[in-house]
Amino acid sequence: MFRASRTTLGRLPHSVARGLCALALAAPLSLAIPSGMAKAADRASSVPWWRGAVIYEIYPRSFQDSNGDGVGDLNGIRSRLGYLQRLGIDAIWITPIYPSPEVDFGYDISDYDAVDPLYGTLGDLEGLISAAKRHHIRVLLDMVLNHTSDQHPWFVAAARSRTDPKHDWYVWSDGKPGSGPDAHDGRVPPNNWVSIFGGSAWQWVPAVHQFYYHAFYRQQPDLNWRNPAVRHAMFDAMRFWLDRGVAGFRLDAVPQLFEDARLRDEKALGGVSALGDPILDRARTNDLPEDHALMRRLRRMVDAYPGERVLIGETYLPDVRDLDRWYGGARHDELQLPMDMRFGFHGDHDHLDAAAFRRRIEAAETGLHGSEPLFVFDNHDNPRSIDRYGDGVHDPMINELLGAMLLTTRASALLYYGEEIGMRTTVPAHRADVRDPVGLRGWPKYKGRDGERTPMQWTAGPQAGFSTDPATWLPVAGDYRSVNVQSESADPDSQLSWYRGLLSLRRREPALRTGGLTMLNRADPNVLVYRRGSGRGAVVVAMNCSAQPRRISLRLGSVSSPAVRTLLTNAPDLRDARSARNLLLPPYATWIARVR
Repeated sequence: MFRASRTTLGRLPHSVARGLCALALAAPLSLAIPSGMAKAADRASSVPWWRGAVIYEIYPRSFQDSNGDGVGDLNGIRSRLGYLQRLGIDAIWITPIYPSPEVDFGYDISDYDAVDPLYGTLGDLEGLISAAKRHHIRVLLDMVLNHTSDQHPWFVAAARSRTDPKHDWYVWSDGKPGSGPDAHDGRVPPNNWVSIFGGSAWQWVPAVHQFYYHAFYRQQPDLNWRNPAVRHAMFDAMRFWLDRGVAGFRLDAVPQLFEDARLRDEKALGGVSALGDPILDRARTNDLPEDHALMRRLRRMVDAYPGERVLIGETYLPDVRDLDRWYGGARHDELQLPMDMRFGFHGDHDHLDAAAFRRRIEAAETGLHGSEPLFVFDNHDNPRSIDRYGDGVHDPMINELLGAMLLTTRASALLYYGEEIGMRTTVPAHRADVRDPVGLRGWPKYKGRDGERTPMQWTAGPQAGFSTDPATWLPVAGDYRSVNVQSESADPDSQLSWYRGLLSLRRREPALRTGGLTMLNRADPNVLVYRRGSGRGAVVVAMNCSAQPRRISLRLGSVSSPAVRTLLTNAPDLRDARSARNLLLPPYATWIARVR
């Protein structure tokens, strides 16, 4: 249900202030709610909390260090809940905090039922969940279902003997006769599968005279989900956390849980990857029918819990039809929110393209059987969108445009820490500085993922306010003295002020909360325009995706030039716009208005 909050305007930029003042952002909580809004709130109370939610990804190593060891932790996150509440987010997703050798920074789990001392204790996590509830924020954990650490007791036992009960908990093969660099005792891997992190996906274990499969690092052996005992153990691990109040899970690499039972070769597509491996189509190891049967079982288990627990999927899929299957299609019985990676991650086409975004948004509107899209521009595995889409000249405007698109479409939204202040990707300058193992392997063609994981920039002080330890686990980015929460909170023209304005509009404008989405100006190749809702109170959003000024004239409904009120814009000349006709949008400008 829509939750009112008290917001302090402070000093706003002249291009933003009028629109926000019109929304009465500083209105006290005691104001009476008009009857129409009350009825809308009653209807909204039956809507699951995650529908339309803003979810904020936290990489815990990099968010806030509370004990001075240079690494972020759970109590650090807890200390920043006030900031997150004021920002206006609904839930936080915390990447793995379980015990781990940290080969893949937590995605190699050695115990699913505990907290790694690096991040705190189980009590610290329970305290965080309780404190977050008081801030009206839900806590989601990352659950890694595809693989464990090779130091997990399950795998230690499995690798000791073929007769151990845990041996069949992983994917093993005797291989086939052969010779060459991958041969062991006259045997080679059973097929041509390669690891996502480089090299063969098969690792030899002399003690059992077999290879095991690992889709990622060799220290991350894949679980055998065809074994019912694995399913029971992993479901129990999720129940452990659901019983402690987590609101749900982001499921890591879920399309890769099952592999072809016959271990047949993948089709080679030609060429080599940045890691020097042949490029394969991965049809034998990705998005198999068995994955969906498992998701339906998992959904039934999660639905048995009160509080509308949610399942979010890491789903890099090429087509909306593939994405729809992860919802369960018309049955809606699999994931509630598989991530739509087509929206913000699309290969070699990371440039602003109004027509492409129009197609992707409309595909989500029409191709998901009415399911809620989850749009994403940034995460811990990809260079930040301000760098992928930026042109080096208009980057702040482009970042504001991306934020507007993310937060005004009819979708739930995923923000990545620092996105709201314009944090940049800081790629290591030297191989010796790289912490990410895949970056060491791929250097210099691929430098890993350290650049998008640098510490959160809170202040202009030492270590950007992230830690008291000068030796932070990754260096703080060099721009922290100007790009930080403290400085931007005092700057009405900052990225943070813009994002706060967008999030406030999203909470307070009925059309942005519950209105449908209609594309306008459909033939325009440069300006993306859509309307949320209809009639009076509808909100229109226009974004110039080009480096040149563009003029638009909008027809909203049956009126060619309706009266509008500007709500938010980064184009000063449009702050007083009262008509949707003959508007000149500067390069990469965004304009948001309400139909009067």
